[in-house]
Amino acid sequence: MVTPHRLRVPAPSAPPRTGHLPFADAPGVPDRVEVTSRWLTRGGRPWFPVSGEFHYSRYPAREWEEELLKMKAGGVTAVASYVLWIHHEEVEGRIRFDGDRDLRRFAELCARHGLDFVPRIGPWCHAEVRGGGLPDWLLARALTPRTDDPAYLEAVRTWFAAVAHQLRGLDREHGGPIVAIQVENELYDQPGHLRTLKRLAQEAGLSAPLWTSTAWGGVSLPGEELLPLYGGYPEAFWAEADEGWPDACRKHFFFTHERDDEAIGADLRPTTVRGARPAPADRFPWATCELGGGMAVAYHRRPRVEAADVGALGLTKIGCGSVWQGYYMFHGGTNPSGELTTLQESHATGYPNDLPVLSYDFQAPLGEYGQVRPSYHELRLQHLLLACFGHRIAPMESVLPERPPAGQHDRDTLRWAVRTDGTSGFLFVTNHQPHEPLPDHPDTAFTVDFPGAAALTLPSTPVMVPSGAYFCWPLRLEVAGLRLEWATAQPVCTVEAAGRTVLVLAATDGIAPELALDAATVGSVATPSGDVTPVAGRVLVSDVRPGTDALVEVDAADGSRVGLLILDAATARALYRGTAWGAERLVLCEDGVVFDGDEVRLRSRAAEPSFAVLPAPESAPVVEGARVREAAEGAFTRYTIEAGPAADTPVPVTLVRSAGPAPEPVYGVRGRASAPEDKYVETVSAEYHVDVPEDLLREPAGVLLRLSWTGDLARAYVGDVLVADQFYSGRVWDIGLDRLPVGQVRARGLRLRVLPLAADARVHVPGQVGDAWRAAGVRHAEWVVTRSWTARAG
Repeated sequence: MVTPHRLRVPAPSAPPRTGHLPFADAPGVPDRVEVTSRWLTRGGRPWFPVSGEFHYSRYPAREWEEELLKMKAGGVTAVASYVLWIHHEEVEGRIRFDGDRDLRRFAELCARHGLDFVPRIGPWCHAEVRGGGLPDWLLARALTPRTDDPAYLEAVRTWFAAVAHQLRGLDREHGGPIVAIQVENELYDQPGHLRTLKRLAQEAGLSAPLWTSTAWGGVSLPGEELLPLYGGYPEAFWAEADEGWPDACRKHFFFTHERDDEAIGADLRPTTVRGARPAPADRFPWATCELGGGMAVAYHRRPRVEAADVGALGLTKIGCGSVWQGYYMFHGGTNPSGELTTLQESHATGYPNDLPVLSYDFQAPLGEYGQVRPSYHELRLQHLLLACFGHRIAPMESVLPERPPAGQHDRDTLRWAVRTDGTSGFLFVTNHQPHEPLPDHPDTAFTVDFPGAAALTLPSTPVMVPSGAYFCWPLRLEVAGLRLEWATAQPVCTVEAAGRTVLVLAATDGIAPELALDAATVGSVATPSGDVTPVAGRVLVSDVRPGTDALVEVDAADGSRVGLLILDAATARALYRGTAWGAERLVLCEDGVVFDGDEVRLRSRAAEPSFAVLPAPESAPVVEGARVREAAEGAFTRYTIEAGPAADTPVPVTLVRSAGPAPEPVYGVRGRASAPEDKYVETVSAEYHVDVPEDLLREPAGVLLRLSWTGDLARAYVGDVLVADQFYSGRVWDIGLDRLPVGQVRARGLRLRVLPLAADARVHVPGQVGDAWRAAGVRHAEWVVTRSWTARAG
């Protein structure tokens, strides 16, 4: 029996309000940024930014440029970063902007590569940092932080002046990258103080077209002086150990028009306080700065976030009406070693969560050591869509179906929505959520009633929406003279190749691709496989097997030439788009790819790494130090680097000392479990010694020691210096070899200490069965060697 899914598109809304908000770009800039009540514009065109958080002071400065290029290749258009006061002025009066703290150099690198920059200047940032980023010396004074206390403002004024000095000349008036500035963070009940902080920042010389504030928790904002930004996470380390999957996280996998998430930061404010009424949705667009790119791991609660969780949440928010996708974190990092103390959030400093001393990996799309994770590929697929069609999607309103889910625990009703301008649109479906799988939906078809036009019912034959699927389908999409009435495949991007505009679409596993073309816009259709059938004013293309050769060639009625390339789901997630060798090209690669001027750099573990290109350059790219083999692969040309296999290097991990009894659990702030004291790590932990091979020490870049282990917490040392740590959550533990002091590693090796976990400890570690995982032990170790290859024009 066919399940009816119907949605009625209302008559188009009145044009958005303009000019009512006090956000002004620098005079004379060619791509002026403005804000309407429903979307943002840039250069007079609707603009759909994608921002990703990357904390420069948690990452080696020598690697910033390559990591920014990775973010750009992943579809990020703006880089956001907290400017953490305690990282820069741990010692009063000695403000440091050197080395890994070089804020100006980081902003200049963003500008060099066409990335906007969003400094989140605090003074209080949270960011799971000691004191929320406020230095100890400040907190020791007789003042009230995060208020208009004159003593506090005096210190803030000095700090803002130092930040402004670093960023002088990098505002948009001078051609710089600073597109927005956030003041404070998660301050829910002090609108006057937020206004004061904005004034202090402006007086110091900071300037941006957009001034923003986090808006979750029912925040009370100072009128319309700050653009409210929202968030949503698939999991929450700040929840209680026994809470299960929080409802506040569950709701982000439903299509709704509710922007707020009262759970973010809720453990740092009274639960009975929710500020004032939310910012009026009819005056501000729905913009985000903290969609969960992953999740931190606290001692008492250690959630695991999978790639599909991140991908489904991101796509759902677009369907809900987001016009700015902002991720926290997009790139993980490592806390710097403090001169006076460790710099992580902890019970010892009165905060409700114990975090690792060093690791701030956040399970992010790009990891603590730059690892490219599956979530990076999931999000890049969506960001390619926004790069090509975001200007169309941003003005479109979100419309919900006639029969929405009955509530947050309804797992049986299909979750879907449409973004539409009244005549065309995009249909979004989310049939995935963490922890609690959603059922298959057999015999599914959709009917979308557009005002004043015939309804669209799709597909031609009902399909099964598989459990775990999430996707976006086009509705009446115009592509270079051709109208695509619908497709049961997700639009990804376009590229010009062989005299055609090629639209790439991504199939969904378990759903056969079908294209419905408006017959009035079609001259002829040629397909390598499948059926082409005229039906009621449409040309249906079906039974096409997706892949690199699934190119449907259409000569449009107006004389334009269009290609519709349907990639399978896995191949689509290997797709990059960027400027390479003098033209806009698509690159297929399962590994990491960056575009840097005339170079394409590939990072791979494969013995013979390869990449495929569309359109192919006139001659094969040249890779220094290796031969390149060329072969056709459907619409692409594949280039294989004959590099020779990397040597298989064993990892001798020697048990030096077996673990003793697990320490008795200790409970701190709010009764949450606290990380064991250092004395137990020194005396009770299992200890291992790792000798690092000389050939890896000679070239440590791109080398990870990957450990599978069990227990409670693990720490790595070179001599007596802590160099890496992790709380057990079932994930592998990576240690970047190039972060270690090579000379000392050569002389002393690497020491690992692993603590067992007491059977009665109140900690949340998902997915574990029995008690064997509580025992301290390294179960497997391997060297992960990623090599870098640079392809230049041939």
